[in-house]
Parts: sequence; structure tokens; C-alpha cells
Amino acid sequence: MITERLVLVPITAARIDALLDLHQDAGIAAWYGGFWSRDDATAFAMRMERRWREDRLGKWLAYDLTGSLVGRGGPTLMDDGAGGTAVEIGWAVRQAFWGHGYASEIGRAAIRFAMTVAPSHSIISFTERHNERSRAVMERLGMTYDAEILRPGLVAGLDGVHDNAPFALYRLPSSTR
Repeated sequence: MITERLVLVPITAARIDALLDLHQDAGIAAWYGGFWSRDDATAFAMRMERRWREDRLGKWLAYDLTGSLVGRGGPTLMDDGAGGTAVEIGWAVRQAFWGHGYASEIGRAAIRFAMTVAPSHSIISFTERHNERSRAVMERLGMTYDAEILRPGLVAGLDGVHDNAPFALYRLPSSTR
């Protein structure tokens, strides 16, 4: 898929090296519990390859038009916490590219793609409660705050990943679909 400034390529086993390189970025590692190992990248790539094959949804690697790796993101199916399934929109952008609208561009592409592939599913996004940058992206995408959920993640002021970190869950209103 191609957007105004990005080429979005499905993450598969063939992209492990690029995924590993992406997760060596300090800005990304700070939100993902540290730098990924090759095993981490391999497991994620294999999971995404399966998601693309089974769900027709998954995460992309995002390259700018010069071929520089900007980040990753896209739509994936997940449990919505209420006995159903939702499409989760996510992104991670290299720190050097923060503040240039790439997360929003990935998010918009993911929403458009999800509306085509899984039109009956609700669209959600979530981030640690204290991640103001991602929350601002969600709002730019037209999403509204829905609830606080607990899941493994970061807690403001504490080191490491915690089992019950507070996350802000946002939802795309059905009227904008």
C-alpha cells in the first residue's frame, strides 16, 4: 500500500531484519519495554505473517519514498473485551521521525484498510495512559476516549513492564465510518 509519503509493506518472516533494526531505535524501545532481540523480532514477524494470511489484516513496515525505514503500524484483529472482535489500529515511529505526522498517516491508512477488509468491526486504538503523543494521534484520527483498560505495559514513574498498567482505550465513532 502507498500513502502520500509512505510505502507500507506487510510484516512477514522476510522482514525480520528490518523489524529488528526498527526496534533498536531508542524512541521505540522506550515504549516497548526495551530493545528487541532477534527472537522477539522473529516471533512478531511470524505472528504478523499468520495474521495477514488468516485475517487479511496485520502490521506493516513503513518506509518513506526514499526507502528509509520510518516505523511500523497497521490494523490487527483483537478481542474487544466485551466478547467480540475489534480492529486495533497501532503504530510505532522512529524517534528521528517524531512530530512529522507519520503516525497519523499510518493510522489513517490502517483505518481505510480496515474499513475495506473488516467493515463490520469496530475500530479501536490504545496506549499507556501517560503516552500523550499517541493519544493526540488517536484524537487527530477522529477517535474518542472510551475507557481505561489494564494490560501489560509501562506505568508512569516506574521502571519496567507491569502486568496491570493503565491504558487509554480510544474508539472510532461509528458515525465516522
